[in-house]
Amino acid sequence: MKLGIVGLPNVGKSTLFNSLAGGGAEAANYPFCTIDPNVGVVAVPDKRLDVLEEMYTAKKKTPAVIEFVDIAGLVKGASKGEGLGNKFLSHIREVDAIVHVVRCFEDTNIVRDDPVDPVSDIETIELELILADLEQVDKRIGKTQKQAMNDKSLAKELEVLKQVKACLEEGKNARTLELDEEAKAILDSFTLLSAKPVLYCANVAEDDLADDGESNEHVKAVRELAKRDGSGVFVVCAAIEEELAELTPEEKKEYLADLGCESGGLDKLIKASYALLGLISYLTAGEQEVRAWTITNGTKAPQAAGKIHSDFERGFIRAEVVTYDDLIRLGSVAAAKEAGVYRSEGKEYVVKDGDVILFRFNV
Repeated sequence: MKLGIVGLPNVGKSTLFNSLAGGGAEAANYPFCTIDPNVGVVAVPDKRLDVLEEMYTAKKKTPAVIEFVDIAGLVKGASKGEGLGNKFLSHIREVDAIVHVVRCFEDTNIVRDDPVDPVSDIETIELELILADLEQVDKRIGKTQKQAMNDKSLAKELEVLKQVKACLEEGKNARTLELDEEAKAILDSFTLLSAKPVLYCANVAEDDLADDGESNEHVKAVRELAKRDGSGVFVVCAAIEEELAELTPEEKKEYLADLGCESGGLDKLIKASYALLGLISYLTAGEQEVRAWTITNGTKAPQAAGKIHSDFERGFIRAEVVTYDDLIRLGSVAAAKEAGVYRSEGKEYVVKDGDVILFRFNV
């Protein structure tokens, strides 16, 4: 999974990136301090892997990972190249979802003329994404119209393009379009910026962390906006995250408890991004390695096997499955088989979160 961190200059993007991903991006109080996208990869915490590692005395433990891309601050006019905008917008096309950091705290030291208004900030960036998409769609409509004269199979694509254009011209994000499965697949092929799923990251002051921003009017406004377009929201204090990044796990746990918080920003981001994208993890386990594999909820066994290797999907025979809870409760695969909870599943089986699977295949 690849997430792009965006936002207006000086909202805490690079500070957040540094603390979550340890990316070493320069965090400074002026626009464009991050010109090239910084990339960081972090492991998705999963206690189930720790238990399986011990059970199998595995030589290797491989968690699922999230790749963060810290994309430099966008400004009004980015779709027309302002502030190196075109370069930054191109980086957004490569991510699975956008983490949009918005400032929800007051700070007189921040270099910025406007008052704190996260909704206005969101609208500013979203307008730039819409304008960039509109330019792309216009070009594609012109090209597709010419090709459709000799290729009737392009009629559906042209229809979808016109629907998207109408949506964008109304100032709406492409992700708000209600389309059938065929049209949605066509839309996905366009890699439009405003079609990307969005997580709003409300960056608050330390005092607003304990109640998860419930008493912060700016956060309330962001949550209301997110409800309207089906986006997710999570609350962090980037300054606190920076401090947490320097602590040991035990120190971090104690510090969070003192703040009245159950989890840090990374845990919140992972939980929110998995929920937004409809992701789950299945597990594989053996003496050589225990590993978590991220898939979309609803994925069938052959396609889940394909996450490991294309040969697994191509030559899929069956999936031998036991739930993590049953495996741990009974203590071994042998005991799970004896108890009748170790199952053989075919091509139509829909993989569940926490399934421990051994794929059988032949190529």
